[in-house]
Amino acid sequence: MGGLSVIQTVAVYIIPLIFAITLHEAAHAYVAHKHGDNTAKLYGRLSVNPMHHIDPIGTVVFPLISIVLGSMAGGAGFIFGWAKPIPINFSKLHNPKKDLRWIALAGPAANLAMALIWALILKLSMYVGGYFGIPLNLMSQAGISINISLFILNLLPVLPLDGGRIVFSLLPDKQAISYAKTEQYGMWILIILILFGGLNFIMSPLYNFLVTTILSLLN
Repeated sequence: MGGLSVIQTVAVYIIPLIFAITLHEAAHAYVAHKHGDNTAKLYGRLSVNPMHHIDPIGTVVFPLISIVLGSMAGGAGFIFGWAKPIPINFSKLHNPKKDLRWIALAGPAANLAMALIWALILKLSMYVGGYFGIPLNLMSQAGISINISLFILNLLPVLPLDGGRIVFSLLPDKQAISYAKTEQYGMWILIILILFGGLNFIMSPLYNFLVTTILSLLN
C-alpha cells in the first residue's frame, strides 16, 4: 500500500482492525457461553457489536500509533492491538480444562474466518467501479493482513496469548500449574521479541504462506 498518506492508511486500516480485534473476543465469549459460562452474557459481552469490546488503549490508541509509525516508515508492517478481555468463570464450565482449549481456539479461528471473508470482499472489489472500488480493495487487503497477523500472533505458545492457553489445557495438571506461572513474564517476552526482531522472524514465513494461500483461492 505504498503511496498512501498517514491519514489514508489510518482510514484503510481502522475498520478491519476494530472488527479483527473485537470479534476475536466475541468469539471467546460465544464459545465460553456454549460450554456453560454465562459470565460474558451477564456483562453484556455476548455480542458481535464492537462497541461492547473496545478497549480505548488496546483497540484505538496502540493500533493507531503502530499504523502511523509503520506508514511513516514506508509500510504498515505488523499491526497489533487488543480488546477488553472476556470475563470467564472457570467454575461454570462443563469441563474447565478441556473447554478452555476451545475457548482459546475460538479467537484465532475468528480471525482466520475474517481473513477469508475479506478475501471474498477483495474479489468483489475487482468488479466495483467508481470511487468505491479502490478503497474497498485496499481495505480488504488490510483486513486480510491484520487478521492473519492476529491469527499467528495469538497462537504463539506464550501466556497470556491463546496459544499459551491451549498449551496449558493440554498439559498434565502438575505441569500446567508450573506453566501458568510463566504468564507474569509473557508480555516481557513479547516486548523483547518485538524490539529485537524476533517476532517478525517467527511470524513472517507463516504470514507470507497463509496470505499467499488465501489470495491463490481467489484465482
